[in-house]
Amino acid sequence: MAFRPARYFPILEWGREYRRDTLVNDLIAAVIVTIMLIPQSLAYAMLAGLPPQIGLYASILPLIAYAIFGTSRTLAVGPVAILSLMTAAAAGKIAPQGTEAYIQAALILAVLSGAMLLVLGLLKAGFLANFLSHPVVSGFITASGIIIAASQLKHIFGIDAGGHNLFEIIVSLVRNLGSMNLATVIIGLASLIFLFGSRRFLKPALIRARLSEKAATIIARTGPVIAVIASILAVALLQLDEAGVRILGDVPRNLPELGLPAFNREIWLQLMGSAALISLIGFVESVSVAQTLAAKKRQRVDPNQELIGLGVASLSAGVSSGYPVTGGLARSAVNFDAGAETPAAGAFTAVGIALATLFLTPYLFFLPQAVLAATIIVAVLSLVDLKAIRQVWSYSKSDFSAMAATILVTLFAGVELGVTTGVALSLFLHLYNTSRPHFALVGQVPGTHHFRNVNRHRVVISDTALTIRIDESLYFANARFLEDTVYCVVSNRPDLKHLVLMCSAVNRIDASGLESLEAINERLRDANVDLHLSEVKGPVMDRLKRSHFLEELSGNVYLNTYDAMEDLDLDCVQAAFSKDAKTTSPDAIPCPSLALAGFERA
Repeated sequence: MAFRPARYFPILEWGREYRRDTLVNDLIAAVIVTIMLIPQSLAYAMLAGLPPQIGLYASILPLIAYAIFGTSRTLAVGPVAILSLMTAAAAGKIAPQGTEAYIQAALILAVLSGAMLLVLGLLKAGFLANFLSHPVVSGFITASGIIIAASQLKHIFGIDAGGHNLFEIIVSLVRNLGSMNLATVIIGLASLIFLFGSRRFLKPALIRARLSEKAATIIARTGPVIAVIASILAVALLQLDEAGVRILGDVPRNLPELGLPAFNREIWLQLMGSAALISLIGFVESVSVAQTLAAKKRQRVDPNQELIGLGVASLSAGVSSGYPVTGGLARSAVNFDAGAETPAAGAFTAVGIALATLFLTPYLFFLPQAVLAATIIVAVLSLVDLKAIRQVWSYSKSDFSAMAATILVTLFAGVELGVTTGVALSLFLHLYNTSRPHFALVGQVPGTHHFRNVNRHRVVISDTALTIRIDESLYFANARFLEDTVYCVVSNRPDLKHLVLMCSAVNRIDASGLESLEAINERLRDANVDLHLSEVKGPVMDRLKRSHFLEELSGNVYLNTYDAMEDLDLDCVQAAFSKDAKTTSPDAIPCPSLALAGFERA
């Protein structure tokens, strides 16, 4: 296969179609996102326990890298709340916040997570994200949002507090409430009220004022910028910093230095697991946002190339004094609403952030930390989805157990253990549920060629030829269960001569499943019962043909179940078309032990 550069460099594809009007739209979107991203980058760096300028650094080179390698036309890459929290948790194991070793740990996380994503992308391993089920991701994001919001209350109250989980944070806040600063509380609460209000009420008010919905949406999302400007003026004019209001202070005006973080084998190995979790969570969050926005414009996002794009972006953050980045929901939505047409908008945003770093940072000196905390709280509380918890509870108790475990462990034991618990429990529950799959004894619906579950429909069944529908692929976890089920049926029907396994829902049979089929065939042969298969899918049949099973099969393989029953018990099939067809009631269980063998109502 010939090497196609555009496959790995999407910029070569959309760059050929770049026009002047596209440039104008991208520049307008970049200006809007830059204005939004400045306070957001500072806030997320503070959440990660890093100096504020590192948030700006992480919003420069990574955006350019993604513009070259990413496939989403409107995804905006940069620091996000979840990865900032995970970075703080991981780097905190290496060194205390504020130390050079802590900053180096954050850079190492960016390099490691970026390298992992890049390798996975080259290996086309985007499918690995499927191991994070939606309930686990939703539960993790909800719990993380609660922890992040709680952790920022110390800045709202102007007190010293800390903790690695919700319980520790709450205890620390309660113990230090007596030292809260009144001016800080006023600024923090006013910022919260304004930001929540602008998010909820500003857009409808602007629409009533006859602004277009697009313009109203963009203006409503610039609330943090308004809060930043107003609070800076208030602190500077009223000299509130002298009253104990904690401010941002000096932010270096330099562009990031390029270079790899210091190599210490022990530290790099210690951060490997955390980097893997950061990679996985960041990729899942980013690709879900990218696919959602792409669907609105009927565009396509390639998950494997996204791994490469995000990997290079995070790597570039690590070599440019940044920390792990991914695609963010809020800024991507603003980028989309502002009319961005290509990833070039992200590159222009990077230029805007670089210019802001050089020329605007002196004006941020009096920015209260409480305002940045309020920005974070408002952003992350929108991620808390209690409705999803209720929906999962009502739909699947198994998925809810994984979701609840993820939330509880994340809240009270930490973010890394929380997501690990969720993934492990999801895989365990999948194996457990599929190890006891649903089987149905089926009969012929009178007057039709269809076969349905005897416990759901009035059907005609044969005394000498029975059909069992298998509703799961056969693999090592449920192979023994299939044997037990078949033996249960046979032992309770002394007149049985033929047993048909209806395989319409079987997508795969592994070696263990094949061994079980061979054992069933031999056991039934000894009991003078022929084993037959029906409705076997092509790929499954291809694999069976590579074994000796079909040669040793005591019965036949039928295209459909009707053909099987017509061949094995013609009288029963004909009786199903008579007016006086004798049917089995849905409440009757022909085999007393079927309930034990998985024949429930399903």
